Amino acid sequence: MVVPSLKLQDLIEEIRGAKTQAQEREVIQKECAHIRASFRDGDPVHRHRQLAKLLYVHMLGYPAHFGQMECLKLIASSRFTDKRVGYLGAMLLLDERHDAHLLITNSIKNDLSQGIQPVQGLALCTLSTMGSAEMCRDLAPEVEKLLLQPSPYVRKKAILTAVHMIRKVPELSSVFLPPCAQLLHERHHGILLGTITLITELCERSPAALRHFRKVVPQLVHILRTLVTMGYSTEHSISGVSDPFLQPVLNSPGLTHLCSPPRTKGPVEVQILRLLRILGRNHEESSETMNDLLAQVATNTDTSRNAGNAVLFETVLTIMDIRSAAGLRVLAVNILGRFLLNSDRNIRYVALTSLLRLVQSDHSAVQRHRPTVVECLRETDASLSRRALELSLALVNSSNVRAMMQELQAFLESCPPDLRADCASGILLAAERFAPTKRWHIDTILHVLTTAGTHVRDDAVANLTQLIGGAQELHAYSVRRLYNALAEDISQQPLVQVAAWCIGEYGDLLLAGNCEEIEPLQVDEEEVLALLEKVLQSHMSLPATRGYALTALMKLSTRLCGDNNRIRQVVSIYGSCLDVELQQRAVEYDTLFRKYDHMRAAILEKMPLVERDGPQADEEAKESKEAAQLSEAAPVPTEPQASQLLDLLDLLDGASGDVQHPPHLDPSPGGALVHLLDLPCVPPPPAPIPDLKVFEREGVQLNLSFIRPPENPALLLITITATNFSEGDVTHFICQAAVPKSLQLQLQAPSGNTVPARGGLPITQLFRILNPNKAPLRLKLRLTYDHFHQSVQEIFEVNNLPVESWQ
Repeated sequence: MVVPSLKLQDLIEEIRGAKTQAQEREVIQKECAHIRASFRDGDPVHRHRQLAKLLYVHMLGYPAHFGQMECLKLIASSRFTDKRVGYLGAMLLLDERHDAHLLITNSIKNDLSQGIQPVQGLALCTLSTMGSAEMCRDLAPEVEKLLLQPSPYVRKKAILTAVHMIRKVPELSSVFLPPCAQLLHERHHGILLGTITLITELCERSPAALRHFRKVVPQLVHILRTLVTMGYSTEHSISGVSDPFLQPVLNSPGLTHLCSPPRTKGPVEVQILRLLRILGRNHEESSETMNDLLAQVATNTDTSRNAGNAVLFETVLTIMDIRSAAGLRVLAVNILGRFLLNSDRNIRYVALTSLLRLVQSDHSAVQRHRPTVVECLRETDASLSRRALELSLALVNSSNVRAMMQELQAFLESCPPDLRADCASGILLAAERFAPTKRWHIDTILHVLTTAGTHVRDDAVANLTQLIGGAQELHAYSVRRLYNALAEDISQQPLVQVAAWCIGEYGDLLLAGNCEEIEPLQVDEEEVLALLEKVLQSHMSLPATRGYALTALMKLSTRLCGDNNRIRQVVSIYGSCLDVELQQRAVEYDTLFRKYDHMRAAILEKMPLVERDGPQADEEAKESKEAAQLSEAAPVPTEPQASQLLDLLDLLDGASGDVQHPPHLDPSPGGALVHLLDLPCVPPPPAPIPDLKVFEREGVQLNLSFIRPPENPALLLITITATNFSEGDVTHFICQAAVPKSLQLQLQAPSGNTVPARGGLPITQLFRILNPNKAPLRLKLRLTYDHFHQSVQEIFEVNNLPVESWQ
């Protein structure tokens, strides 16, 4: 007995009534067999019912591809019930990957040409959902005709279809450009909203359209002013904001869920403000036209509701992007400051994000809200505290570095573990850049190492040792502070490494006890040796830390006055250590004791000061470069000045009467001293090597600057500077380089991996290239970064480097 096919409602009830997944699959398999049989029989009366059941099965995740051709048959039918299910099936079962979607192009064209509005609406919805580039090109003339149809129902759908066509085929912009000016005069809010969305797409994808629509800025300003000043309307007002929820997409990060009434996502005012922002960007005249309106919207919008906050936030974004007046930008920053006081976390988040974008261009205005930003560090929400941390670090400067460091150090002690690394790195970078004194700098780094030593960057140990080594007047202070910290805690490995290095270098100052800047501390040799042995024996010590401690013990053998037998015994023990690196050090040190004891004091002398890399070193190099340029620009001494110098030396020769006057001197610089004192002429400083721009893409630029130290002409220092003038941040930036085998390349660590948008703080990285044979220089670069939520990788070769960089 053949089981009859189920109706759609019965099928839904039976599937929902299945107690197991196996029962559900059994019901669906039986019904799909009936649907296939009905399709094979070609039943035209019940075809749409069978396809409706198949679409429900497809929505449950089961295969329904065998119904694609039935969709085409239903679309070609003359009955509306068939067309409705057929178009719905086409939207669900067909896409650009299936060639079958091209077969409905002619049916859509015929339906668009008919005067039946429901059929035209179905065809437009299908075209805007799954229309491919080929379909958009073929059907663009029909959609253009429907843009000016008298029916608002058809025009709204035609406008949204035009938006889809522009996104698929940007060259169709010229087709939809003329009707937009007429559609802006519409009073129907749905049509007006769709028109603004269409104009926005045209301006974003076509420079010609952008120039064309800048002429309608006064009209857009008038429309928005009308919305702001019009009285309350029950039809077009929500939460007291005029016409707030008619816009299809709110492209403001963080505010997409602030406004959520039924069937809508954002106000028409927001969409107009987005369009004004695009039209006013980098255009003085358009920006001047909308300044007064933006001030009016910013001051008159009610912020007690989320709809008003959405409009106000979009106003702030528009003010930030166009060439607005200075007072208007301050008003925008103050609005964001008020957002920080809002109880809604989403609003506080977008405020912090926007202030982070503004901190480079309007630093003083953002500084006024520094206390509120610091308060946001104590938020329990992880995303809020992370944004507040980034903004707080960006607000640090030379005038507030002490106060901000206190707040950030207090936050470091209580912040979540996933933020400790970012907070510690930010504190170290800010301290290195804005440190008022070296002692304050050392104290700050020590506090970070004591609080979150395991979360600091890898170069923190090297930076602190370089800093201490360069501050000779603070050697005694530093070694005592580090000794006390090490005696209290040996678990923070970076702190232990720095302390061991400092004790090994300046152990004599530790034992002398002549530091007046801290409380007197009497330390004997046995206590110091016992502490280092404790570090060596601790299970928490890394192999690198044990290497620091063993070297410190070895250096103390020349700093201490007592017997070295205890040190020799410890060194000999680690000569059989399982760690190869530590074993090699111990064997070498033991050999130094046994065979080369007479050379031990000279070999273990204090380390010389090494060259520093970092923000301060870059600034010092820049200052020295400017000083060299000034010295080159100084006037060259003339011949009368050289004659005056000769006369002065004649007077010093004094007593003898038969003084021979030197012959006529060459007026070239240094000529007088060469002939007079018979000294070699000091060559003039080399001319500066011109900078070179090697990469530019979507606002991201890469520039190279060159320096050849006079004391080492074979060495070339290349500073790579990455800047970002686009509207989106560049993240995860990595620059790698390669040179020919005859050259030696050393890459220094970059200053960061994020380049803020709109000309924010650039990333710098130093390349050290050794070219002793003066071979022609070629450089191969590989850049990887994320920009506008897309991964970018560029590999290119730089062959046009200045000749001065290698000859």
